[in-house]
Amino acid sequence: MRIILVTGLGGAGRTTVATATALAEARAGRRVLLVSEDAAPLPDHDGLRLLRPRPADDFRREFLTLQDRSSAALDLLGAAPFEDAELTELPGSRPFALLRALRDAAEDGHDLAVVDLPPLTEALALLALPEQLRRYLRRLLPAERQAARALRPMLAQLAGVPMPAQWLYETTARWEAELAAVQAVVEAPGTSVRLVLEPGPAAVRALRAARLGLALQRLPLDSVVANRLLPADSADPWLAGLTAEQHRHLAELRACAGAVDELPHLGRDPRGPEDLVLLAPARRPADLPDPVPAWSIEDRREEDGVLVWHIGLPEAVKQELSLVRRGDELLLTAGAFRRNVPLPAALRRCTVTGAALVDGDLRVRFTPDPGLWPRTP
Repeated sequence: MRIILVTGLGGAGRTTVATATALAEARAGRRVLLVSEDAAPLPDHDGLRLLRPRPADDFRREFLTLQDRSSAALDLLGAAPFEDAELTELPGSRPFALLRALRDAAEDGHDLAVVDLPPLTEALALLALPEQLRRYLRRLLPAERQAARALRPMLAQLAGVPMPAQWLYETTARWEAELAAVQAVVEAPGTSVRLVLEPGPAAVRALRAARLGLALQRLPLDSVVANRLLPADSADPWLAGLTAEQHRHLAELRACAGAVDELPHLGRDPRGPEDLVLLAPARRPADLPDPVPAWSIEDRREEDGVLVWHIGLPEAVKQELSLVRRGDELLLTAGAFRRNVPLPAALRRCTVTGAALVDGDLRVRFTPDPGLWPRTP
């Protein structure tokens, strides 16, 4: 199954491009699911369906489930339980509703899912969230400690009070399973990102940030869409000046991204299916996305006595890079982005002895630790 995650700068037309992409593919005979909280009602088409995340419903369901599982501890504290009708959505619930919708989309049996994500900065944080939360859960509630939960019923009888650890571990296990399912969708070979930009002063900066943030998460960039292009043949001097400025920024986008899908400005909001057809990017989802910059290990033990881990980070700047080895992880900061990267098995038996950035290729040098490295007979 192919999954296209559509994001871009706020106001650049992400939802419109996502809807147009979904409709064009449905008309081409594919079974398509559009995941969007903001899309207008879709045109009637047998191969096209809309899944609309509902953060308020999702929040109430999760809150009431947690309240029910912890009822014994809440009763002990004398807490008054909440009812469904009095619960309102809290800030921060929307990303989790969207992640669950993404998981559901992958399980729905369609040929293609087009997911309308938030603006770029929020989208990059959202896509990193499953891995980050799973790491936090493993650190705060490691699996080996959960084995002690078998003793909880006996301890509760001896103490005469309910022990809350059982529901805590059960809830953690459920969250871990859900997050793992979402992370598997994000990291699947058929998942890619489509970036929608309106050519302007901020467009190239957004493209460079997207390339770096996506490379750190190892997500391929499906295509770059330049939206709302003004007509180039206007006789009006004011409009011609705007067009010239816009096309100057478009040239910068082409220089940075290579191929760019160009979509016209209709002079109005799209009014129906025929307008949406004009706004579908030319690059088809069936086309293979650009490859993710390679992360590979080069064995240079015979020449230099080291292993070199090559980490592809296009648009990275040396002054904005930071590396910290902590246990079996590498804490990697690149500009505004940070990721805790698990070390490959071979590198866990080494020490970090240097790093260099060469044309978007971060080269981290590891020297084998004689006390840990397997000895050759």
